[in-house]
Amino acid sequence: MNDAKRLLSIEMRGDVAILWMDDPNKPVNTLSDGFSEEFEQAFDDLEQDADVRAIVFASAKKTGFIVGADIEMIHAVETEEAAAKLSSDAQLSMNRLEAFPKPVVAAIAGACLGGGLELALACAARVASDQKSTKLGLPEVQLGLLPGAGGTQRLPHLIGVQAALDLMLTGRQVNAKKAKKLGLVDEVVPAAILIDVALEHAKRLAARVPERRPGLVDRLTDKEALAELALAKNPLGRKLLFDQARSRLLAKSRGNYPSPEAILRVVRVGLERGMQAGLAAESEEFGKLVMSPEAAQLMGIFFATTAMKKDSGVDDPKVKARPVTKVGVLGGGLMGAGVAFVTATRAKKHVRLKDKDDAGVLRGLAHVRAELDKGVKRKRLTRQAADALMHEVTGTTDYSGLRNAEVVIEAVFEDLELKRRMLRDVEAAGGPEVIFASNTSSLPITAIAEASAHPETVIGMHYFSPVEKMPLLEIITTDKTADWVTATCVALGKKQGKTVIVVRDGVGFYTTRILAPLMNEAAYLLSEGVAIERIDGAMVDFGFPVGPIKLTDEVGIDVGAKVGKVLVEAFGDRLSPPEGMERLVADGRSGRKNGRGFYRYDGEKGVDKSVYEVLGVKPTNTGISDHEIAWRCTLAMVNEACRCMGDGILRSARDGDIGAIFGLGFPPFRGGPFRFADGIGPAEILNRLEARALRRALRRRAHAARAGRSGWPVPQRVGRSRWAHACARQFSCR
Repeated sequence: MNDAKRLLSIEMRGDVAILWMDDPNKPVNTLSDGFSEEFEQAFDDLEQDADVRAIVFASAKKTGFIVGADIEMIHAVETEEAAAKLSSDAQLSMNRLEAFPKPVVAAIAGACLGGGLELALACAARVASDQKSTKLGLPEVQLGLLPGAGGTQRLPHLIGVQAALDLMLTGRQVNAKKAKKLGLVDEVVPAAILIDVALEHAKRLAARVPERRPGLVDRLTDKEALAELALAKNPLGRKLLFDQARSRLLAKSRGNYPSPEAILRVVRVGLERGMQAGLAAESEEFGKLVMSPEAAQLMGIFFATTAMKKDSGVDDPKVKARPVTKVGVLGGGLMGAGVAFVTATRAKKHVRLKDKDDAGVLRGLAHVRAELDKGVKRKRLTRQAADALMHEVTGTTDYSGLRNAEVVIEAVFEDLELKRRMLRDVEAAGGPEVIFASNTSSLPITAIAEASAHPETVIGMHYFSPVEKMPLLEIITTDKTADWVTATCVALGKKQGKTVIVVRDGVGFYTTRILAPLMNEAAYLLSEGVAIERIDGAMVDFGFPVGPIKLTDEVGIDVGAKVGKVLVEAFGDRLSPPEGMERLVADGRSGRKNGRGFYRYDGEKGVDKSVYEVLGVKPTNTGISDHEIAWRCTLAMVNEACRCMGDGILRSARDGDIGAIFGLGFPPFRGGPFRFADGIGPAEILNRLEARALRRALRRRAHAARAGRSGWPVPQRVGRSRWAHACARQFSCR
């Protein structure tokens, strides 16, 4: 059927042609360099062939329809003009498709994203399969871009401005059923008859059989239709619609992401000045966005995560992951139950959940059931499917049922002796090759492994809370961990739906170690009189999802204090908190979990002002700008990330960036600690760090003088050339 040397091939089914797409060089279809030329040639042939009355456009791949434009092609563009031309060329192809004299029906199975959906939008009709893998969306905003092949113009006309903006501004993907409800597709059918139904649909269009297709207003409820007419169909309504959309957008993005605002501008141009003006605005904005630093960083993250999907976690390509059919989980708390949930529902493995008593087991099982019920409520699961998944998780109060588990994940509280005892018990119950993985966030895996008769099977699997939502899994290896153990745990983590980084064992590993200096710097700013809301606000404005003081409340002030002591013991004075912070724990403040922290949890919003009295701090107008607040905290994290690289904790700068973004919320548009530093430059980073160190030393000398101690020495300047050379080597991650 297909010519293996070509992207597109034609198959005749009576008087309807099926135009099959199958990229011979890739596992998925993308709109790449060779597409436009073959597309034009194919449609020239179809237009000239008098025997062809209609066309069905379909994918010959089982992996999906078209997943979008080739990101590597876009990333390789060097000028705004060249990027704008990519967009305008794609628009011309879609315009021809839309105006083609013979009806074209898109037969959609699997992923139909980005440029793939833009192609489908230009067709006369769309038929989609009802299989779970069928997803439709315009995710360009997640790469710092906008749809550049006419999608910003055709989607609002098809499904309405409000629904179109929702899809484009979020990058959200919808299944076939939702797409049908939105009016994005005309029919949804079983995959087995997709092509047959698309052929019949094409024949009806070719025969011009009278068929009243519901318009946009017909598909909406009375209330929705009234809102669409009021907001999108008149100048005042449009202004209100776009002003409100921009206001909501800026509340989330803080102006850090240019692509959503560009989408709003382009859609508005099309509505107010017509299709051609909208297309011209789309290609112009596309060119600007492709060359923006934000898009460069977001595309860099895309390439990094794509590469990590193929990374086994070990350097030896001969090492393979061993099969895992059953996983044991020790601890039925939120972490353990979360691990059980993702293991059963995403990795599709049987889980044996152990806790010390029946109540603990039941709490864990209830958590899994609650998460499954959420899936049913959101119509992501049927009740039958949820019940079947629930049967994959069983409970126990002893080690029975763990004998056949290939991996046992420990998720109990941070007590070294408890973890060692559990390790010995697991080895006794499971045999010499059972993998024991600790979910500790601070205790060295090497110290836990000292209790093992088989230390090569001991590893760390550090999940982030809540496990069901947080995307990162940090795997920690010791000098004795076997490569097959690492590869097996990496493979399991990926099946659990996690982005996985592998780091070497050390106090705080990578993520906890680089988070601590940022939190410490925020505490120092607070001790200097900077108001809590200013610190958190500055960090959110900088691009972090939550401020460090608020995060301390979420994690637990007491937990932070315990972890902080461990880090100070390991790394010394540079990670010590400011004086007075210990008073918070003494005052019974644990954060959100006990309703007493930096913020109020009594029904009122805002900062708990009494915390200033506990700390002996009076918030004042210190003269420190929001910009300086953000840089001081961020550079503390960047500096520690550099140290982790130098200490061999990280395998690559890529892993360091991904770990900070996916685990700690480092601003994605800034690229992660290493790409951020690479963009700023080692010299500038050095200047700012030296200024910070000098301020810190002067403050400590002043504190010491007030306490009657001898003054602390002011540090000398760091050897600039040696440090800068090391930074340049470590920060370079392109």
